[in-house]
Amino acid sequence: MDSASMPTSPSADVRAPAPGSRALATEAVHAGRDDLAGQGLHAPPIDLSTTYPSHDSRGEAARVDAFAATGADPDGPPVYGRLGNPTVARFETALARLEGTEASVAFASGMAALSAVLLVRASMGLRHVVAVRPLYGCSDHLLTAGLLGSEVTWTDPAGIAEALRPDTGLVIVESPANPTLAEVDLRAVAHACGSVPLLVDNTFATPVLQRPAGDGARLVLHSATKYLGGHGDVLAGVVACDEEFAGRLRLVRFATGGVLHPLAGYLLLRGLSTLPVRVRAASANAAELVRRLTGDPRVTRVHYPRVGGAMVSFEVRGDPHEVIAGVRLITPAVSLGSVDTLIQHPASISHRIVDADDRRGAGVSDRLLRMSVGLEDVDDLWADLDRALGERPGAGAGAGTTSGAEAGRGAGAPGAVASGARGGRG
Repeated sequence: MDSASMPTSPSADVRAPAPGSRALATEAVHAGRDDLAGQGLHAPPIDLSTTYPSHDSRGEAARVDAFAATGADPDGPPVYGRLGNPTVARFETALARLEGTEASVAFASGMAALSAVLLVRASMGLRHVVAVRPLYGCSDHLLTAGLLGSEVTWTDPAGIAEALRPDTGLVIVESPANPTLAEVDLRAVAHACGSVPLLVDNTFATPVLQRPAGDGARLVLHSATKYLGGHGDVLAGVVACDEEFAGRLRLVRFATGGVLHPLAGYLLLRGLSTLPVRVRAASANAAELVRRLTGDPRVTRVHYPRVGGAMVSFEVRGDPHEVIAGVRLITPAVSLGSVDTLIQHPASISHRIVDADDRRGAGVSDRLLRMSVGLEDVDDLWADLDRALGERPGAGAGAGTTSGAEAGRGAGAPGAVASGARGGRG
């Protein structure tokens, strides 16, 4: 078996493009906490205040004016919880370090973060968006329905440059994509965007597996609810970007109120400290499950990205709803990125809101299941999945798979469909 075709998991010594030479694993533990020892603290404090007293009203007025002009964080003590919070700021600092950007801005959810980006561009008269399917279902719906006054042109990566218009404010891709795990060549896409900002949804990969800013993306979006939190107990979103765009995002966040609660900021900062370890361990489990699913006669197709990771999608020969009903250890639930393994049927849940023809055209078949692999023992996970898949058909049935040529640029595992069907990472 050719080791080059096996699923990959993230390297233990991948380094963050942050100032200095600290490895990503070290940054994950220490970023956002650098000042604690000087304060005589070990664990970051949680600041739950909504407002902050000041007897200098003239000074407060000057600081509010300065924030309104640029969106820069006010100097000195906080003013009001909707402008910013010290605990949330720690998480923002840490995430920016991991993604290799100047700043990041946190929001109450991933959709609030995406909405803020769209509102920033719309406020500049740039309402047109170019996007590549598949995207997360609610992101797709937000764009297609024009709920924020945006207009979208859907295209494939090769058509991005041609789809750009004078009023194009944003290009959006998700790689690996939800739920097919399709990948795009981020450097090529960024080049095709020209001066138009590229937003990459990096929720599935996390900065452990890829850092899109290094490939030319101006904006990196996360549903922080997923891997960054990592324990299924926090709802949040974040955009990593340059400071100029961060200032605009802070102004939108202040005006719309899509702020992140301080307790959520604390949980996210804590989650980052184990992010590299969790992603590596879950990726190893996922790669082994891909190996076992590939060639299983009850499975017609397996999707796994070349960048690796803990997400696996596969299409079943039988009824996918029976698989959902049959798991006992694996949790049948929406969302992903938790320490426990989750499975869901995208056509029924996460992508139900997308028009059925658009959904299927993006590769989200009615028999596709998406699994977020967790940290359990892989043999226990396989035993549960094996039971849920039901009886095996007669010998020689064999799983049908797409060849490397048809899949794009090679497979992530023997017999697995490479998610690079739209042009994978080099």
